[in-house]
Amino acid sequence: MIVNERDTQEGLLVAVCDEDVLGETFEEGDLSLTVTEEFYGGDAVEEDAVVESLAQADVANIVGTRAVELAVEEGFIDEANVLEVGTTLHAQLLRMQ
Repeated sequence: MIVNERDTQEGLLVAVCDEDVLGETFEEGDLSLTVTEEFYGGDAVEEDAVVESLAQADVANIVGTRAVELAVEEGFIDEANVLEVGTTLHAQLLRMQ
């Protein structure tokens, strides 16, 4: 998976995607999701590093079947809040403080 971390005014923003979805566009009805290198590009990491990044995130955007499944398995995302966009999955995390 690929992880990109950046500090923002809202806190730590973590973007995670499966490697095979980077650069792809997915559509479902009126919804279109482009997984850009600019936003999602970063370091290829193992699953444990993804979990560590999500644990620190104030905001996270997660794209790709495996990345979203991992976020659900680890309790970061409720499965009911996962969107199917074309042939992939997408979820967002916002940690309120």
